[in-house]
Amino acid sequence: MRKLTLIASCVSAILTAGAAHAAVELIAESQVSGTYQDYSVETAGPLESGVPGNKLGGMGSALAYAGCNSFVALPDRGPNALVYNAAIDSTTSYIPRFHALHLSLAQAAAGASLPYVLTPFVTETTLLSSPTPLYYGDGKAYGVQNGKPALNQRHRSLYYFSGRSDNFDPGKPSTNPNNGRLDPEGIRVSNDGNSVFVTDEYGPYVYQFDRDSGRRLRSYALPAKFAVSKLSPLGDTEITGNTSGRVANKGMEGLAITPDGRYLVGAMQSPLIQDGGTNAPFTRIVKIDVRTGAVREYAYELTNIGTAAAPKYGTISEILAINNDEFLVDERDGKGLADNSKAGFKKIFRVSLKGATEVSQLTGQTQLAGKAPAKTLFLDVVAALSAHGYAAADIPAKLEGITFGPDISANGVTRHTLIVSNDNDFLETYVDDGHPQGGANPNRWFVFALDDSDLPGYKPQAIETTKNCSEDHRSWDEWFRWHD
Repeated sequence: MRKLTLIASCVSAILTAGAAHAAVELIAESQVSGTYQDYSVETAGPLESGVPGNKLGGMGSALAYAGCNSFVALPDRGPNALVYNAAIDSTTSYIPRFHALHLSLAQAAAGASLPYVLTPFVTETTLLSSPTPLYYGDGKAYGVQNGKPALNQRHRSLYYFSGRSDNFDPGKPSTNPNNGRLDPEGIRVSNDGNSVFVTDEYGPYVYQFDRDSGRRLRSYALPAKFAVSKLSPLGDTEITGNTSGRVANKGMEGLAITPDGRYLVGAMQSPLIQDGGTNAPFTRIVKIDVRTGAVREYAYELTNIGTAAAPKYGTISEILAINNDEFLVDERDGKGLADNSKAGFKKIFRVSLKGATEVSQLTGQTQLAGKAPAKTLFLDVVAALSAHGYAAADIPAKLEGITFGPDISANGVTRHTLIVSNDNDFLETYVDDGHPQGGANPNRWFVFALDDSDLPGYKPQAIETTKNCSEDHRSWDEWFRWHD
């Protein structure tokens, strides 16, 4: 196993510098190997499945801009794609965390296939914890050790969250904030830069964590309709055992923060059970007042609603604020690289909540019909990557993170950037029918450039930074000297 010290892996993108810009364009792609381990050396021991507890994977589950060339990358509940114990959905005691990520764009050399080179560096890993006790399962019924993270014994004033699906209090609904299980799926940075907001699928929850320490600062309560009352470590059992609440493993997947920092806007991956579940057309978007915790709900109509044979087809993976009223929504299938299939549907839509109908008192497909605001296609990611030579079977299956990045300037033209990231499920390699010899399955990022005309009304989030962004443009030789 290789321990991560500094990571840099660059792949160029496909356009010519100075070319006319008429639409959203792919300008760079980069990756970090899935064989590395992150900076949390205290968690490096093997998990129940034998996978290192600090494996650097799943980084593209969520991605958020943090100012200058800084970002935060959020893995989900940890390595559970490797089957070892079906009774707990093969989840492990992986401690949820986020990584500080430095992404820098530089113009490529003449003759390069794309105009920019993206260079990623992971600089820090922060574990998520609670300053008050959490509920952990004892594991006896499932043939595993108790679900309490071993690190709790070393840091007795902290109670770490865990990916284990049995870490819940069976006597309380899934939105109990004291459950130890956490499946983080969305992350955004506060405007002051001091904290991060994280969504969770198990609850669903929205939590605020201190950015430096990873300690939970606040829980934002969602209405009771989002909770399930019969909890199980098996997602399928939770689905069949409840008549209302979020669908297991399809809870609050995406998170946006308005540029003024006042509202969090969370997106449910799939419709609630009482709204029709995975075969239904309307999922919910919640708008949370950061100061008061007040919640408003809106309907969102999925383009592909799924079928009984393929219920995972119509889902939301992320939501991103364009301004205080408008958002980009990432809808996708689960097909592509590492899924032994071909990517078919990964589209980013634009939607406005301004004047949209508030639906907190409405339930079911019939009542929600006609209440979802209109949306327009912003970017067909599969089409964009295919146009640049990517085979459908080579497009990552889980393109789950989207965020704006810093603007770029070339030849007197300033453009905005949009970065799309993939979740590699902590699987460093893959073998499938189309790739019988297998191959690497890295953490990846795709960078798109866009003009004001491509996204009218765009307003960047006002994030305070503690240093001059010009320092981020120093040469990488100098960057290495800083961190030697």
